[in-house]
Amino acid sequence: MENKQSIESFDVIAADLISYLVQVGYSELSINRYRSCIKRIKTFMQQEGRTIFNAETCSHFVEHLIGNGSYQDLSRWNKDEIRCANAVFEYRLTGSISFRTVHKDRTLHGKLGKTISDYLSYRVARGVAKDTIEGNRLYLQRFQDYLESHGITDVKEVSQSDILSFIKSLGFYSKGTIHCNLCTLRGFFRYLHDSGILDVDWSYLVPKDNYKKESKLPNTYEKDEIERIIKAVDRGNPKGKRDYAIILLAARLGLRASDICRMKFENLLWEQNLIVLTQQKTGKRIELPLLLEIGNSILDYLKYARPHSPSPYVFLHVNPCYERLQEPTIHSIVSQYMRLAGIHNISNKKHGPHALRHSLAGFLLEKKTPLPVISEVLGHTNTESTKTYLRIDMESLRQCALEVPPFIHHFMKEGGTGMVEYNSSYGPFFTEYMEFKRSLGYRYKYEYVFTAFDRFLLDNNVTEIGLTRKICQKWGQKRPNESDVTRYKRINDIRNFSIYLNGIGYPSYVSR
Repeated sequence: MENKQSIESFDVIAADLISYLVQVGYSELSINRYRSCIKRIKTFMQQEGRTIFNAETCSHFVEHLIGNGSYQDLSRWNKDEIRCANAVFEYRLTGSISFRTVHKDRTLHGKLGKTISDYLSYRVARGVAKDTIEGNRLYLQRFQDYLESHGITDVKEVSQSDILSFIKSLGFYSKGTIHCNLCTLRGFFRYLHDSGILDVDWSYLVPKDNYKKESKLPNTYEKDEIERIIKAVDRGNPKGKRDYAIILLAARLGLRASDICRMKFENLLWEQNLIVLTQQKTGKRIELPLLLEIGNSILDYLKYARPHSPSPYVFLHVNPCYERLQEPTIHSIVSQYMRLAGIHNISNKKHGPHALRHSLAGFLLEKKTPLPVISEVLGHTNTESTKTYLRIDMESLRQCALEVPPFIHHFMKEGGTGMVEYNSSYGPFFTEYMEFKRSLGYRYKYEYVFTAFDRFLLDNNVTEIGLTRKICQKWGQKRPNESDVTRYKRINDIRNFSIYLNGIGYPSYVSR
C-alpha cells in the first residue's frame, strides 16, 4: 500500500511538472518528450522497488543509464532521460525548473588574451562606444582562437604568414563582417607597435577592402499582414501576454528591440499616458503616447503573467532566473508570430521588430505625415535618417516620375574579357593573389597591372620568385607622360603583391 501511494505521489509531481511546462510555453514536442521520459523513470522505480523519488533515486537512475561508460557516449534519448530526471527532482524541491541555455565561452585568457584586454581598455579610455568595444572583442577573440589553434600564445610569435592566413580564412563571412575584422585587426597591430610591444607595425599587412555599406530599401509589410501577426498571438498563457505587448510596442510605436528589452517601470508614466525613455542607439530622449491598446496589454501582462521578480525591467523571461530579455529574443518572438500568421516570403525579407518599425514609417508616409513628425515618432536625431523611408512611398514616387525619352540605337564595339594568360614564372602567383583579394570583397581588377608587370619581368629576364629591391625600383621609375596618380597606383599594386609574396614564404622587397 505504501509503495502504491509513493508511486501515485510521483505521478502527482509528474502531472504538476507537465502543467508547469505548458504554462511557461514549452512546445508540444518537448512536453511529449518529458512524458515519455517520466514513464521510463516510473518503470525504473517499480523495477528497483523504490518508493520515493528523491536525490538518491535520481542518482541511481542516472548511474543505471550511464553504466560503465560516460555521459558523452550516451544516446540523445538517454541524455534526455537524465535531463528529465533532474528536472523532476528540481521541480519537486522548488516548484519550478531553471531555464537552461548554453553560453559560449567568450573570455580572454592567457598572455595573448591579456594583450587584447589591454587594447580594449585603451579603446574604452579613448571614449569608444560600448557596442564598438564589444565588436572589437568578438573579432579579436576570433583572431586569438585562430592563433591558438596554430600553437601561438603570444602576439610576439605572430608572423606575416599567420596574419595573411587568418585574413584568408575570413573569406566565407559577409563583406561587412570582413570589413569589421580587418579594421579591428589593423587598429590592434597599430596599437601594439605604438605601445612598443612589437618592433614592426604589422598593420600595413592588413589590406584595405574598399568596402562601402550599401543602402538597402527598408522591408515593410502591409497593414493586413501586421494585424494578422498581432492576432496570431495566443494571450491565454504568460508568454503570449508578454509577446502581445512587445509586438504592439514595435508595431504601433516603432520601438527598437534594444529599447523594448531595456524598458523599465520608471519609463511608464501612467498618469500622463506617456512612455518616456532614452534610446539605447542614439542616446536621444523620446516621449511616445501610451496608447490604450498598448497600456491594456502591458497591464494584462503585469497583473497575470509577469513573474514575481525585483527586476526593474518590464519584460522578463518566463523561466527562472527571470532575467530581462535580450535583443535576439525580441527578434525570435516577432519571427515566430510572423510564421504563425502565415506571412509569405519572410525568408527573403527582414522579419524582426525592425521590419515592424519600417512598416509603421510606411503607414505614416501613406497618410502624408510630414517628415519631421515621422522623425520624432521614430526617435531619429535628424530628418536625414528618416529620408530613407521616402524610397518606399510608391505613390509619391510615381508623381515624381519623368517621361522616358525615345531610345536611340547606337552601334557599340563588341568585345569581352577572357582569361588572361601570363608568360612569366610569376603567372600562377598573380592568379592566386587576385583570388585572395577578391575573397575579401575587392571589386576592381588587377589584370591590366599584372599584364604590364608580366611583360616587364620577361623583358628584364626575371625568373626567380621573390622581387628584389633593384627590380621594384626599376618598375617604379616614372614613364614619359605618366601622371603621378597612375604611377603611384602602379607602384602600390606591386608593393601589395610583394607583401603577399612575403606572407607565403617568398622574401620580396617592400618599398616604404
